[in-house]
Amino acid sequence: MTILVAEDDRDIADLIALYLKRAGWTAHVVHSGTEALAWARQHQPDVVVLDVMMPGMSGLEVCRALRGEPTTAALPIIMVTARAEEADRITGLDLGADDYIAKPFSPNELVARVRALTRRLTRQAPADTGTLRFGPILVDLTRHTVTCEDREVKLTAKEFLLLRYLIEHRGRVLSRDLLLGDVWGYRYTGGTRTVDVHVRRLREKLPVLVDGLETVKQFGYKLLEDARA
Repeated sequence: MTILVAEDDRDIADLIALYLKRAGWTAHVVHSGTEALAWARQHQPDVVVLDVMMPGMSGLEVCRALRGEPTTAALPIIMVTARAEEADRITGLDLGADDYIAKPFSPNELVARVRALTRRLTRQAPADTGTLRFGPILVDLTRHTVTCEDREVKLTAKEFLLLRYLIEHRGRVLSRDLLLGDVWGYRYTGGTRTVDVHVRRLREKLPVLVDGLETVKQFGYKLLEDARA
């Protein structure tokens, strides 16, 4: 697995790369947003680790550009930044980042997050074949695609996993903490607002979910058994 690390602080970049390599992965390091975007377009890494503040282009601008192109729209992206305020986390998530980690952080935590993010994407099991359907939404588990009324809808890796989980557990009230644990795959420290951001993005991309995915006040969400007409 190849991981693109975009970090302008060379000491931090080298430390991240060292731990990723110790985990058995290939790490390619660049030091500007412009380099990151060009390398991701050409080489299609398995995961992108983006620092927010970089010369050339910011990590947020790179994230927006990657999400806007069909060939890179589904790349798993982890944002890394010294900014710890919730507003900055939400900005990154709004642009399509799958995860967010604030400096200072443990390199082992970053490795754990990369592993959790890719575990479900690389898993090959019989349960990952076939399709799931909710109203006009069709989720192809083999091709990892989503269509709605015969139109393909581009989802990020985490959006896809969240939609799959909701459909597989339709009719149940799911707490935000449960969704974080089962979909994100580890003890997430960014707050349950992460779930709300991803749900909002799913509703924007798949309007049938506006009525079909109910918000349970102060608790979580519930996907109805059947889509409302």
